[in-house]
Amino acid sequence: MRIKGRAISKGIASGEALVTDERISFLGGVDPKSGVVIDKEHPIFGECVRGKVLVFPGGKGSTVGSYVLYLMKKYGTAPKAMVNVRSDVIVAVGAIIAEIPLVDSLEKDPLKIRIGQTVLVNGTEGYIELS
Repeated sequence: MRIKGRAISKGIASGEALVTDERISFLGGVDPKSGVVIDKEHPIFGECVRGKVLVFPGGKGSTVGSYVLYLMKKYGTAPKAMVNVRSDVIVAVGAIIAEIPLVDSLEKDPLKIRIGQTVLVNGTEGYIELS
C-alpha cells in the first residue's frame, strides 16, 4: 500500500518500523553512540533506532538534536529513514544534513503502522509503502 505525503529529506530506504506516539528529543533522549533511546520516561526507552524506520510525531527539545542525528549517521547508529506526523525544524534539518530519508504529512496516520512492519520511505518523491 502506497501512502502519499510530503518529502522532507531526499533518499529511499526500507526497514522495520519502530513506532512511538510521543515526540523524541535527540539531545539527551537518544544515545548517539549506541542509537538506544535513553529517556527513561519515553515509551520506547531501551529500544535501538539503528537501522529502523523510526515513526514518530516529531521532535522536541534543543536545536542541537539536529547535530545529534548527524553524529548518529557518522557512528552508524542512525535510523535508516524517518516518518513524522509533522516534522519540526530540528528533525528536518538533522535528517537533511545526515542524509536520512524523511517524509511527513501523510494521507493516513503513520502512528497506526505496526511495530516491526516493513516500511519503504521515499523522501525524494514523498511517499511511504507498507508491506
